[in-house]
Amino acid sequence: MRSSKLLDHVGEVIRINHFSYSTEKTYVNWIYRFIIFHNKRHPEEMGGKEIADFLTNLAVERKVSASTQNQALNALVFLYKRVLKIPLEDLEFKPARIG
Repeated sequence: MRSSKLLDHVGEVIRINHFSYSTEKTYVNWIYRFIIFHNKRHPEEMGGKEIADFLTNLAVERKVSASTQNQALNALVFLYKRVLKIPLEDLEFKPARIG
């Protein structure tokens, strides 16, 4: 994964908020995957629809667990609310199956 100003900034905000290094690596990875999924568009150009599309893809195409999908959701909510300071509307996406 290549470094970028955005991902570096995400790491800084995570450390300021005293999250664990494991959480930092996980969140940065999910944010990177979100950006790649949307053809390297900057998250400021996207919003709830793109988040929902990504999360639905994880559940439907990738068949990830509910906890994995929730981890990705938490990383993206952190990105928008704490890093970019962009409010998110209600997200409507297909939830992953539990178990």
